[in-house]
Amino acid sequence: MRDLTQWLHDYGESHQNPINKKIHTVAVPGIFLSVVGLIWSIPSLSLYGISLNWVWIAFLPVMFFYLKLSISVFLMMLGFTLACISLVWSLELLGVPVFMLSLITFAALWMLQFIGHKIEGKKPSFFDDLIYLLIGPVWVFRKR
Repeated sequence: MRDLTQWLHDYGESHQNPINKKIHTVAVPGIFLSVVGLIWSIPSLSLYGISLNWVWIAFLPVMFFYLKLSISVFLMMLGFTLACISLVWSLELLGVPVFMLSLITFAALWMLQFIGHKIEGKKPSFFDDLIYLLIGPVWVFRKR
């Protein structure tokens, strides 16, 4: 497996244009949040009388991947992921239609990212490896 430095370098290769970078700064965390909302919207799994939201099941392998990259990445993404889960849960408690909001946000932000890549003149990194979908947020948060 590549190390963190290599992942970030390779991801950064297709994100050099300043406009594309700005788009990704907004879109990547927003897409991550919308994916949390979409997974949250899947009906809970009931095991032995305990209701378990699918977001917690998806959370484990993702956090394991981040931990394998580095402890600092793990802690950063743990905090961000828990913040996303908290926000989605709060929206649900307020009666906001989480699924529809997440779906619209997901679609709009992906369209924006494809526009950014059109401006960049390079294809999105995840076309080469789906792991880049998990590297994107790390790159956004660490590039400064």
